[in-house]
Amino acid sequence: MAQIVEGMSRTFNEFLLLPNKTSAECRPDDVELVAPLARHEVGQRSRLELNTPVSSAIMQAVSSPRLAIALARHGGLSFLHHNRPIAEQVADIESVKAFNAADRGRHPNQLVDSDKRLRVGAGVNTHDYRERVPALVNAGADALCLDSSDGYSEWQARALGWVKTHYPHAVIGAGNVVDGQAFDYLADAGADFVKVGVGGGSICITRDQKGIGRGQATAVLDVASARDVYAQRTGQYIPVCSDGGLQLDYHVALALAMGADFVMMGRYFAGFDQAPGAKVPAAEGFVKEYWGEGSHRARNWRRYEQPGTRGLTFEEGVDGFVPYAGDLNDGLALTIAKLKATMTSCGATTIRQFHDNARLTLVSDQSFQEAHATIDIRTNRGDLD
Repeated sequence: MAQIVEGMSRTFNEFLLLPNKTSAECRPDDVELVAPLARHEVGQRSRLELNTPVSSAIMQAVSSPRLAIALARHGGLSFLHHNRPIAEQVADIESVKAFNAADRGRHPNQLVDSDKRLRVGAGVNTHDYRERVPALVNAGADALCLDSSDGYSEWQARALGWVKTHYPHAVIGAGNVVDGQAFDYLADAGADFVKVGVGGGSICITRDQKGIGRGQATAVLDVASARDVYAQRTGQYIPVCSDGGLQLDYHVALALAMGADFVMMGRYFAGFDQAPGAKVPAAEGFVKEYWGEGSHRARNWRRYEQPGTRGLTFEEGVDGFVPYAGDLNDGLALTIAKLKATMTSCGATTIRQFHDNARLTLVSDQSFQEAHATIDIRTNRGDLD
């Protein structure tokens, strides 16, 4: 008989944060957003860290050297997609590493390696990793990530084992998973970080097609708890990445409060100028093209592992548009400002403090209606002059 896992499967939309006591030492300017990216001994610093706890999704509609450069200059990390010939992915890695990142005055928080080059990551799959990983490491990729809709598999464990045997110093993440059992499996297999999320992405229809997935909030809470138990048992801290289900800026704060060390976003980045999708005129302004890796347009069969053919038997993603969001530099700066303000309202100036001190409350539909009473929005600011 099937096992029924206790508890409701919940999304970020069902939670809000409660404010905690703040102090004069807890202001947005005091917040440090440094986050670990690689497994490390408890009590020690990770050998690879993010200056901003944000990464871009391993997607054709998101990955580009231009976006990777812009994100790294703000302290985050892009993982350039793998659904293409190895030489093309290598060329993109090399172009990011070749960028002149000397101007730290405008970007004091940029993410650079020991040679002052911008850091960049790369997605890999469980099919050609024996050929792809050496090429990416030689090109200077700072982190790798196994990219699959279902990370709880022997294929990922085998790939992790091969990479750790042949490139023991390489940082490689794995996923995606939705519970502690799967986290333990990938952690034991050697994953440096674990991605959480199945079916929660805005462009993903895995839940509709296969009935597989879990509410992203519940998944993050479960995996983060398993991460902490694993750290107590082994002395090894394995960072957790929340991937998917982040519809609004404050959802980033919720994911971190629930235990994620950093987040990965697709739709958010797809709307910026730096994303590769075309900018298209629409009825009210502009939109940007955005398509899922499980769509027929992307045809990323290596990620979805559908049986019987090297292709997609059915779609697990859609092809559409997202609102045009302008320049990444402006949009990400605003998101970071909101995150810092939220953390200080919760009495935290580091992500670790946020994990430990955040208080969450479930909300009802009525709670949101209370905060969104109907009013007429002023559209002409000149009336205030």
